Amino acid sequence: MNFTDRMGIDIPELQITIRNDAPLPLRNYLFQLMQKYEKSLKKIRSYVCFVTKEAEDPNNWGENDFMKAEIQTLIQNCPWYRIYDLIEYFYSKLLVNKADFEKEINEYFIEKGIGWKLTKGLIETRGEEALEKKIAEAAVELGNAKLLTSQNEIHEALKDMSKRPNPDITGSVQHSLAALECLCREITGDKKSTLGKLINDNPDIVPKPLNDVISKVYGFASEQGRHLREGGEPNYEEAELVVHLSASLCTYLAKKNFPIEKLEI
Repeated sequence: MNFTDRMGIDIPELQITIRNDAPLPLRNYLFQLMQKYEKSLKKIRSYVCFVTKEAEDPNNWGENDFMKAEIQTLIQNCPWYRIYDLIEYFYSKLLVNKADFEKEINEYFIEKGIGWKLTKGLIETRGEEALEKKIAEAAVELGNAKLLTSQNEIHEALKDMSKRPNPDITGSVQHSLAALECLCREITGDKKSTLGKLINDNPDIVPKPLNDVISKVYGFASEQGRHLREGGEPNYEEAELVVHLSASLCTYLAKKNFPIEKLEI
C-alpha cells in the first residue's frame, strides 16, 4: 500500500477540462500501468493491436525495447477514443487485480481533470461531484419506490452522456425528462399526458413556484432535445444542467410520494 492510501489522503479533484481527448501524458501513463499489471509485452501488443486495428510487426518478435517502441507508437498515434476502448479491453483481459487497475486509472482521471471514470470495466462520463451524487441518489430512490422505468431512464441519460467518440447530448436530455415524466404519471395516475400537461393540470405536485421551474425545464428540453431546430442542439454543460435538475426533482418526488416506510417489503 502506498503512502497516499496508508495516510488516508483524499486526492484533490481538478476541474474537468478534458473529455473528448486523450492527451499524450495519459497515453504514456496507460502504457506504464499496463506493464505493471501484465508482464508479457507480447500480450500487451496483441491487446493494443486489436483495439487500434493495426497489425503486429512480424520483425519484432522479442520482448525488448523494439517491441516497447512499437507499442508506444501505436498508443501515441491512435484516435483519442481508442485509448478509452483500450482501457476497457485491458481491464477485461485481467484475471486478477481488476479493482486495483480501476482504482489507479480513476485516480489519474481525477488528478488530471479528465471527465471519464472506469466503473466495473466500462468507461462512463464523470461529472462534477454534485451531479454524480445526485444521479446516484435519484437512482436509489426510484429503485426503492420500484419505479424501474424512471430509474432506467436516469441510467440511460448518464449512458448517453458517456458515449464515445461523441456524447449523445439530445439523448441525455430526452431520457432525463422521460424519467421525470414517467414519475409524474405514476403520481397523478395519468398514464398518457406529457410532462408539460401533467404539471399544468397538477400544479401542486411540487411547491409553487417549482411547478414553473419544471414547466420551463420541459419547455427547454422540448425545444432543444425533442424537437430540434437546425443549430439548436444543447451543449454538454446545458445537458448536465437538465440531467441534474431532473435527477433532483425525481429524488424529491420519489421521497415525497413513495416513502420507504409505506412501501411493501
